[in-house]
This record gives sequence, structure tokens and C-alpha cells, in this order.
Amino acid sequence: MIKQMNFRKQSGAALIVGLLLLVVITVLAVSGMSTATTELAMARHDQNYENAFQAAETGLEAALAQGQFNALGPVTVTQIINSNDQVTAEIAPDGDPTIVPDRAFSLGVGSGVVAYHFLATATAVSERSPGTPSDRDSNAVHTQAFYVVGPQGPQL
Repeated sequence: MIKQMNFRKQSGAALIVGLLLLVVITVLAVSGMSTATTELAMARHDQNYENAFQAAETGLEAALAQGQFNALGPVTVTQIINSNDQVTAEIAPDGDPTIVPDRAFSLGVGSGVVAYHFLATATAVSERSPGTPSDRDSNAVHTQAFYVVGPQGPQL
């Protein structure tokens, strides 16, 4: 006996559903890769900014540690941290000196001691490839005000 099989006309719905699922999965995969690439670029930028931030802090510290304070004009200190990071710090006078009160705390009458006011500004640059501008380069500027007490005169 020969068994007769009944073949009905198939409409191909399984193929269409399978292709639609494949398209959805592909779109999700491409979106995930795009998000990961963006997050990686953001992490690199944050790392470069942190390098610039730390370089600016180092520049301020190095400039203040040298003790080169000139009441007549700015003093500039440039420091190369590494091949990608460099900092330039400037210590400039900030206004006129103020009289330091004597033991009786009477302003205007003192022992010839004044406070010289300064403004230290460190500008740091962190470059991904030195000499080649990139969208991942970062800059940081830090400023610190301070004063130095010393004898009254034109220069420290």
C-alpha cells in the first residue's frame, strides 16, 4: 500500500517571521555597538581631562614651590609632565600691597611690613597625539590667589 501525502499550499509565514526577527536582532546589535563606541570615546575624553586637571594642579604646586614672586611683573614657569601633557603657570601681582598692622593692630601705622597679593594661574594641555589636534584633547585652567608678607619695597 502506498500512502498518499497531502501537500497543502504553504504561504511562507515562517520565513517572513524569521527574517523580521533577524532584522530586529541586527538593529539591536548595531545600536549596542554604537553605544559602546560612544561610551569608550567619552571614557577617553574623561581620562584626558583628568590628566589635564592633574597637570594643572602640578603646575600650581611647582610654581608656588619655586618661590619666585615678583611684585613688579609676572613670572612664568613651563613644565612638561610627559609626552602628552604640559603645563604653563604664571604668577602675577594682583593689586597693590596692603599694610600689615603692627602689634596694636592700627592700620596705616605699621612696622614697614606689607602683604603682596598674587594670582597664580596654571594652564594645562593634555593632547592625545602632540602636534595633531584631536577631539579628545583637553585643557584645564586652575587659579589660586595668595599673598606673601614681607618688607615694604618694590620687589620680593
